Amino acid sequence: MPKFLIQATYTSEGTKGLLKDGASGRRAAVDQVVTGLGGKVEAMYFAFGENDTVIIVDLPDAVSMAAVSLAVKASGALQTRATPLLTLDEIDEATRREVTFRAPGK
Repeated sequence: MPKFLIQATYTSEGTKGLLKDGASGRRAAVDQVVTGLGGKVEAMYFAFGENDTVIIVDLPDAVSMAAVSLAVKASGALQTRATPLLTLDEIDEATRREVTFRAPGK
């Protein structure tokens, strides 16, 4: 199952919701969304700085991740960025594929 890193920053409205729900309330909401799509939350952390929360999820496919991203962004409570995470085996497989590429200006 594909794995994704989600980095999110709360808007002021989202922060008000976090203050009301608490961290465990937000974790429950994330679990509900992810498991509802057949996925699993591997880890969820809160952080200081540019990102307020970092989440690692397993989802069935990129379309499921896109659906989550669209729903969350439409709420206006968070700004998010999702990054696909690849295993060592997937990168090893990628290194064995032949790719013809011409660099710009070459």
